[in-house]
Amino acid sequence: MWNYRGLWKYCDQEQIRDMLLSFRLLGDTDWPEEKILACLFALSNHPEAHYHQARIPKKRGGYRTLDVPDRLLKKVQRNILHHVLEGFSPSLAAMAYKKGGSPVGNAVCHTGKRVILKMDIQDFFGNITFPMVLHHSFPGAYFPTSVGTMLTSLCCFKERLPQGGPASPAISNLVMKPFDEHMIRWCGERGITYTRYSDDLTFSGDFDPAGVMGKTEGFLKAYGLEINRDKTKVCTNGCQQKVTGVVVNEKAQLPRDYRRRLRQEIHYCRTYGTLDHLAQLGQGEECQPETYLASLLGKVSYLLSVNPEDQWFQEAREFLMEEQKKGGGIDRTGCQLRKNSLFTNSPT
Repeated sequence: MWNYRGLWKYCDQEQIRDMLLSFRLLGDTDWPEEKILACLFALSNHPEAHYHQARIPKKRGGYRTLDVPDRLLKKVQRNILHHVLEGFSPSLAAMAYKKGGSPVGNAVCHTGKRVILKMDIQDFFGNITFPMVLHHSFPGAYFPTSVGTMLTSLCCFKERLPQGGPASPAISNLVMKPFDEHMIRWCGERGITYTRYSDDLTFSGDFDPAGVMGKTEGFLKAYGLEINRDKTKVCTNGCQQKVTGVVVNEKAQLPRDYRRRLRQEIHYCRTYGTLDHLAQLGQGEECQPETYLASLLGKVSYLLSVNPEDQWFQEAREFLMEEQKKGGGIDRTGCQLRKNSLFTNSPT
């Protein structure tokens, strides 16, 4: 790829203006060009006026606080994602925030290994700074300084990468690309498999975990990032090895307790009917078995994406799809649900 860094100094204001307009950051609009540019400059100069905080529950308790852009800035960030950033590729080690990436794909890379080391980056998005975003996502090799700075300003909040921004995940992959590629080379020379799923780093193979920890922490520290030591785990093949929620000791599959609970729920629906099962759970009066069936079907589909040869859950998927077609057996004229003692002879 040609390096245009030296050419941008010859750009005049008209060319910079044309570049900004070519990105269509406000989408298809009949606004005059001057109004579009004025809006973009206003957003980039005062992004803090266009964010609000949102709290979402974590799976393991507590809450995660997100800085979320308003509708206008969110639209601009989505267009930056689709019209600007999609031309740049993350590293092969990045398993999240890209087409085809998934927790399952990340886990499969580490199946059947003697040692698995899992590490977590401390406050991942909050420690990605404005200069890091500018340098790695909108570099001078591809953008005039004024354009790169504006795009960075539109994507950052309080000089940091906001976790709630639609462009932030893709930007984080670009920021981490030099780290990823360095670790791929270093690990490859030692027969170690390395992947990164957002802020989760996973190493697998036959190696001394202490050496990999030291190397990873040292390079991340030089990069301005730190490891959350409380989340560092070493798993050998003598115990359950789980990567991004998937057990990978011998083959990729979801944990046994998850499969058992899901099998039990479907068994109750088959044996007693979805409505009676919801009644026993204390949810039947809402008369919305469709939502419950859709949730079960989503879980079964995810399980089959991990282990597509599981015949029991293949049949369960067919059952749930048939139940969905029937509306879960709901009677819209009454919604009178029996609350009997249903939970007998449950599967294990």
